[in-house]
Amino acid sequence: MVGRQYGRIYAWDRINEAMVRQWCEIMGVDNPLYTDAEYAATTEHGQLVAPPAMLQGWCLAGFGDKKLAPGSTDENPYGVLEVLEKHGYPAVVAVNSNLTFDRYITMGEKLYYTTVLDSVSEEKTTALGTGFFVTLKMTYFSEQPEGLEDEKVGDMMFRVIKFKPAQKADQKSEQKKDKTEVNKEAAVRKRPKPAISDDNRFFWEGFAENELRIQACNRCKKLQHPPAPVCMHCHTFDLGYQVASGKGELYSFVVMHYPHVAPFDSPNPIGLIELEEGVRIPAGLIGLEEGESPKIGQKVQVEFHTFDGELTLPQFRLVPTKES
Repeated sequence: MVGRQYGRIYAWDRINEAMVRQWCEIMGVDNPLYTDAEYAATTEHGQLVAPPAMLQGWCLAGFGDKKLAPGSTDENPYGVLEVLEKHGYPAVVAVNSNLTFDRYITMGEKLYYTTVLDSVSEEKTTALGTGFFVTLKMTYFSEQPEGLEDEKVGDMMFRVIKFKPAQKADQKSEQKKDKTEVNKEAAVRKRPKPAISDDNRFFWEGFAENELRIQACNRCKKLQHPPAPVCMHCHTFDLGYQVASGKGELYSFVVMHYPHVAPFDSPNPIGLIELEEGVRIPAGLIGLEEGESPKIGQKVQVEFHTFDGELTLPQFRLVPTKES
């Protein structure tokens, strides 16, 4: 299969302003070259162009990765992965992709790509198990009018390792441990400590003072979280912090049921809190009765709890909602 070139996979839509605008909004890109037609007309391009980083997105399949745009090949460029799975290499430990852009893409262009299975490595052994590095190369083209040669606009190198998880020597004995032994192990496990750097030290040290410190810019006075070395609004390095009230509401949440991770409770509710000050922070939720579920928009109040006699962390108690 190595060296085989697979047929074209077309983009569903021509390059268009609506999709570019939505992508820029989601990614936080405010370059007027992509969204302001009047500004773009004054540049060397003379018109709007699409962000280069959108290249792969234009030709993605429909929902479920099975629905390809009309005219696309029926061949499966990823068939080698299915072969490896059938031979006992079902897991993926990592993927990476490198994109190269030949030029900007303009509104109205129709894209497609072809794929070559570049290589499959010899079997590699890692701490996680044994597997193969599979490398595919996609070449992207802009379809030109009949009689003209289609123009190459970029490349993507995609690499994935398919592997067979290693079997630990004591795995079978571990499986035979009764629940009592497992619970004893869980009881002595401590909460993982955070990674503290010069940029976020103020945040973690504030908990010992029962303070919820949110990074604040000394120049533009805006808040941001998580802490960073530079203000995301005005790009200054002159940063401090503001002590938040600890009050807010539940913006979103997830309840972890499985896997059970000691020493955390199970189920383990985690919330994304929108503070009164306007920033959002993830933290554990407390105050739920058994079988009760958090509610979006529910009011919360921070509490500080010390774990393992040394680690103080904020948790947010859900304020009971008024019954109608």
